[in-house]
Amino acid sequence: MTLALVTGSSGLVGSETAFFLIDRGFEVIGVDNNERKNLFGIDGDTARITKKLIKHSRSYKHFSFDITKKNDLEKIFKKNKNKISFILHSAAQPSHDWAKSNIIKDFKINAIGTLNMLELTRLYSPLATFIFTSTNKVYGDNPNKLKFIEKKSRWELKKTDKFYNGIDENLSIDQCTHSFFGASKVYADLLSQEYNKNFGMNVACFRAGCITGPNHSGAKLHGFLSYLVKSCIKYKSYNLIGYKGKQVRDNIHSSDLVRAFWEYYKKPVKNSVFNIGGGRYSNCSILEAIEYIEKKLQIKIKKKIINKPRIGDHQWYISDIRKFKKNYPNFGLKYNVPKILDEIIEAETE
Repeated sequence: MTLALVTGSSGLVGSETAFFLIDRGFEVIGVDNNERKNLFGIDGDTARITKKLIKHSRSYKHFSFDITKKNDLEKIFKKNKNKISFILHSAAQPSHDWAKSNIIKDFKINAIGTLNMLELTRLYSPLATFIFTSTNKVYGDNPNKLKFIEKKSRWELKKTDKFYNGIDENLSIDQCTHSFFGASKVYADLLSQEYNKNFGMNVACFRAGCITGPNHSGAKLHGFLSYLVKSCIKYKSYNLIGYKGKQVRDNIHSSDLVRAFWEYYKKPVKNSVFNIGGGRYSNCSILEAIEYIEKKLQIKIKKKIINKPRIGDHQWYISDIRKFKKNYPNFGLKYNVPKILDEIIEAETE
């Protein structure tokens, strides 16, 4: 069997990747200490996903290691060394809001944890393909400097705007306001690039928009569509934080994202920073998502408007994925927002 190492293996992206690789004949080592439960409470608990993975296949081995503790991770690398061909590093502290409450812990998880993984890969498994899940938050609030038009249910750009098809990789990540989460991910993002350039390792950096799907343990502080659906169904209410609820996000299903990882694994390229997301094919505003849920379930959602946006939050963000598609022309998105929402609704109403 080919061996893969997945951090954050019980999270949305990690578990999707683990199942995907197992079904393609990989033996998968998963690393996840369910820190989401400590960060976000019961809503963030991923224990059910860990149990599901262990039950799914004997090819899956789970370790509840903390990625900030290099010595524990090193045990895995020392034992398996060059057997490891695929590494996905998706473990992270993923919340805008939470990071500000504990800046040091956020940095340790996102920055030091990534450094540990990259350095151990260099020392023990330098030929492995290493995929890092970065974020669009590395751009800080630079996307907010675009010239938006206010429409009934969303902010939008003119079709003549050079960013109409989305934000590309050339937008500056400098001279702007980041959340502390964004700042720690910037460090990890740049480290990933330098391990690619300085050491010639196959390290790819995927700057994702909103990643979602029915396996997401969405919580108030993280997991846009998942938590929105959960809140609308359970409480018949949702808080619109800033921008009148018209802020736009592209949404990529976790299975589409994993297929993108697979394309890179099969044919690594050197210029490997990619913006990845739903693009123009799969995006919505908060108001549009709520309206879809109301119509689908024939319910009325109470909307509470909070005028002040979160620091570093995006008013509008759609990913321009043309660079990735140029390198991998056979890749295409299978999920759009309605299909994604239908899956999440079904999972929440079972």
